[in-house]
Amino acid sequence: MKPVRIAILGGGTAGWMAANLFAHAWPRARITVIESPEIGIIGVGEGSTPQLKAFFDRLGIAERDWMPACNATYKNGIGFHRWSARAGAESYFHPFPTMIDVHTADAFFNHSAARRRGMAAEAHPDRFNLPARLAAEQRGPIPGDSFPFAVSYGYHFDAYLVGAFLREHAVARGVIHLPQRVREVRVAPDGAVQALMTEDGAAVEADLFVDASGFASVIAQTALGVPFRSFADNLFNDSAVVMPTPRNREPINAHTKATALSAGWCWDIPLTNRTGNGYVYASRYLSPDAAEAELRQHLGVGDNEPAARHLRMKVGRIEQVWTANCLAVGLSQGFIEPLEATALHVVQATVEGFINAWQSGGFTPRHRDRLNASIAARFEGIRDYIVCHYRANQRDDTDYWRDNATNPHISRSLADVLACWRSGGDLVAEIERQGIATYYSAMSWHCLLSGYGCYPPDHALHAAHGGSDMAQIDNFLARCATNFAPHHVQLASLAH
Repeated sequence: MKPVRIAILGGGTAGWMAANLFAHAWPRARITVIESPEIGIIGVGEGSTPQLKAFFDRLGIAERDWMPACNATYKNGIGFHRWSARAGAESYFHPFPTMIDVHTADAFFNHSAARRRGMAAEAHPDRFNLPARLAAEQRGPIPGDSFPFAVSYGYHFDAYLVGAFLREHAVARGVIHLPQRVREVRVAPDGAVQALMTEDGAAVEADLFVDASGFASVIAQTALGVPFRSFADNLFNDSAVVMPTPRNREPINAHTKATALSAGWCWDIPLTNRTGNGYVYASRYLSPDAAEAELRQHLGVGDNEPAARHLRMKVGRIEQVWTANCLAVGLSQGFIEPLEATALHVVQATVEGFINAWQSGGFTPRHRDRLNASIAARFEGIRDYIVCHYRANQRDDTDYWRDNATNPHISRSLADVLACWRSGGDLVAEIERQGIATYYSAMSWHCLLSGYGCYPPDHALHAAHGGSDMAQIDNFLARCATNFAPHHVQLASLAH
């Protein structure tokens, strides 16, 4: 490859993730990260999908090296609570994939289809997946050596510490860290970025500029005028109030909790030193003061301690992540609320996709349209799955939940998924027909809708379903689970 110059505006997890991926792919590149010392990491979400493990594996960073330094814990998936008022569906678990799924997925899908068609079949997702059992038994996701099946998992972590860790790793590999504020983005007549002008008068020139400046989107939206497409009609939540609480003496959960409240939902993210809490809500239904009071009541804490931090969220995406010689990542490229912890996943997909597109195109914009279309489709696919959490909710206690359940602003893709489900159709085939399994698999869609209890009422069910032997499935998963140590044991092993 030819030597290239890359200037990244903004640090944080997104900026330093990009810097490390570029440095790994192109060791001869001159990479500069311009990071204002006054601007911190927003840190709305502190959880990940399994793709973050692939990121650290690609860089050759072992879990024992980064997890203790970032107060990180393991994540089997997400437990959803109170999103449904249907009896027997008050909670469910959204698992990450495992190789064991092939032994239970078909039974789950068949039971679900039977119940949708009015038969009395057991169809709660937690009975059919291993991660739900691991979470319930507070086991971590790392199996013993004698268990030859792969299990996907994510992490919980302190976003500030992960950003600092990635900065140190990048700088040690030659990335230049420039702690400065940028006062001007200089744009050439042809629309390309010429330089970033810092407050000390320096001009940082590059072949590629990466906008990791957060919601301000200083290069992409402000300087280059890339349009922003709001998701406000699809997703009502635009605010959050966050507060950490000390970790109690109970064992550390190996999963995130997402609990529905009056006008949104609250996360519970367990770290080794504390619990991260936050209430994501819609400001047109709830004031910041009322949201904070509701969160404090939910957590059982006082009016003043711990301190709360209020945030506003700009939910949507820009039209093109790659414009001229600028690539937007992180909050600069868009944001979908943190319900499924997809923010870093999108950053990773964007940067890795760009690396492949730019390099295969001879370091030209030959494949720019293809990358933009790919990332836009990813945003839309993730959005639809998250919208489904609200559109399919089984609550009827506040205007917020009632309005979400009747919201007409959903995509054709999501409308077709819901129509297939309600008609008792083959949802696996529908997901394949649409080509959206890349974003969320048929298993994920089944877990969501089954977990909510989106079935005919119990009194309308007729003949018993002669499906799979549930005792056999229970026994199979219980025996699989014995290969996994308790979560706290797995965390302790990282220190040795």
